[in-house]
Amino acid sequence: MTDKTPQESNVFEDVKDEVVGIAKGGAKHPGTKPVLTGAAVGAVAGAVLPVVTWPVGLIAGVGIAIYSRVKK
Repeated sequence: MTDKTPQESNVFEDVKDEVVGIAKGGAKHPGTKPVLTGAAVGAVAGAVLPVVTWPVGLIAGVGIAIYSRVKK
């Protein structure tokens, strides 16, 4: 099934571009602060929840923050 809309096919490329931009721009990149905030929130949530550990929460927080930033 290759009937993907242009928006669906560009999500992974947009995420890749955002990650590369953050890696190259460092703290000066406009996406760094929201992604680090998402990582911190995810790590705290992972530490509080009994089943999820903080590294899993951190990765989930980063993923959600990057996806929400790309989606806009």
